[in-house]
Amino acid sequence: MLPPETMTPDAVVGDPAPSLLPRALAALDTHAGRIPDRSLVGLVDFSVPSRIPRLHIVDVAGGRVVSSHLVAHGRGSDPANSGWAERFSNRLGSEASSSGSFVVGETYFGKHGRSRRLIGLDPDNDQAEVRGIVIHAASYVGSDFAAQYGRIGRSQGCFAVSANEIATVLDRLGPGRMLFAAR
Repeated sequence: MLPPETMTPDAVVGDPAPSLLPRALAALDTHAGRIPDRSLVGLVDFSVPSRIPRLHIVDVAGGRVVSSHLVAHGRGSDPANSGWAERFSNRLGSEASSSGSFVVGETYFGKHGRSRRLIGLDPDNDQAEVRGIVIHAASYVGSDFAAQYGRIGRSQGCFAVSANEIATVLDRLGPGRMLFAAR
């Protein structure tokens, strides 16, 4: 577990974008032909614990946070269920989160309700579609859960957010935008 001084506070609307933004902007340039909508990006900072909002939707032109949300990481990334993402995988069946750049795909309605597909753009996440890695709502993601357990629950590698916030996240991270996840 990282010492408390390495944990970032909750970002709030209007805060400067997290330190991942320069890496995300470089990824936007690298994948320019695959990311048609560059106005907003989603940044997932896996260097902070799951009990802290670490999915930040950022206005690229202004470099400011539009919204911040709790987001789960995969069971395979946190085998001890500590709330910290420790490892990443692109392997089918790993139940781990993958890092890197994803283009947000189409909306569909599945067992978690309204969800959005993700297409991995890097060698570290190019199996995202095959693995079924998506953005979806989950009951194990929320501030009450985090307060009770000191962490939120884990997914099977998906970017799961609170059912109360899924509409906001999916509306802001529409098809053709980029989600960038890193540590």
